[in-house]
Amino acid sequence: MAIRVLVVDDYEPWCRFIRQSLLAHENLQIIGEASDGLQAMQKAQQLQPDLILLDICLPGPNGIEAARRIRKVSPTSKILFVSENRAWDIVGEALLAGGTGYVVKSHAASELMIAVWAVLQGKQFLSTCLTGDHLANDQR
Repeated sequence: MAIRVLVVDDYEPWCRFIRQSLLAHENLQIIGEASDGLQAMQKAQQLQPDLILLDICLPGPNGIEAARRIRKVSPTSKILFVSENRAWDIVGEALLAGGTGYVVKSHAASELMIAVWAVLQGKQFLSTCLTGDHLANDQR
C-alpha cells in the first residue's frame, strides 16, 4: 500500500530534491505539493496525506502555524519539518505544533529518508546536528 505524501515548500530546487528522494522508493507517492501555508492547510484537509514534509519559512501562515491548523483538519497525518533553521526555540515550537520530526535541510541528503521512515513508524527524529549525538535517533 502506498504511503501518501504532501510536500510543502516554496523553493522549487528543494522540492525537486524531495521529489527525487521520494520517487526512489516505490511505496512513497507524492499526492500533492503546496508552496505556502494556506495551500498546505487546504491540501492537507482535502487529501488527508499519511505524511507531510513541511518547511517552516513559508508565505502566508508559516509552517508552524500551518501545522497547528493541519492537526485539526488532518489529525492522522504525520508531520516532518524540513528547515534550515537550527534555533532550539523554533525546533521546540515546531514539535509542539504537531511535528514528529525535524530535519535540517543541509543534512537532508543523508537524513531525509531515515527521518521519513522513523516518523512513519511513530518515532521522533531530530537531525544529528541538533542533538549532537549521532546515536540519539536510533533510540527514539
